[in-house]
Amino acid sequence: MIKATSCGGVVIFRGKILLLYKNYKNRYDGWVLPKGTVEAGEEYKETALREVHEETGVKASAIKYVGKSQYTFNTAHDVVVKQVHWYLMMADSYYSKPQKEEYFEDSGYYKYHEAYHLLRFPNERQILEDAYQQYIELKKAGLWGNKKYF
Repeated sequence: MIKATSCGGVVIFRGKILLLYKNYKNRYDGWVLPKGTVEAGEEYKETALREVHEETGVKASAIKYVGKSQYTFNTAHDVVVKQVHWYLMMADSYYSKPQKEEYFEDSGYYKYHEAYHLLRFPNERQILEDAYQQYIELKKAGLWGNKKYF
């Protein structure tokens, strides 16, 4: 068994959530949240911001830690147990450009209920639900978009 750690973001701009569409050699396809592997010496928040930027071209600000999810998958030689640390993030525009080298074919911002139903994996839907609730609370408190907050 191999343990792996990734970090990602629930990126919001004007109430809409950023998603990526991945199609890997027609064996894997679906909408996902941006995330990627922690590099040596990196803090989790740094990884999340870097991966969001690499996979989507989006410059985002990390607002707060949301939580973690875990899943397992098989490779040809082993079972991988992956833990993903998630951050609520704010983008500065609707711009996004999917990273073709990672088999992302599309990206875009979607309303909460659309994003929730588009996401392929239940653990990402749960993270989206948690992050969006925190976004709503920050917005109600007048803290979303307030540079003093982060």
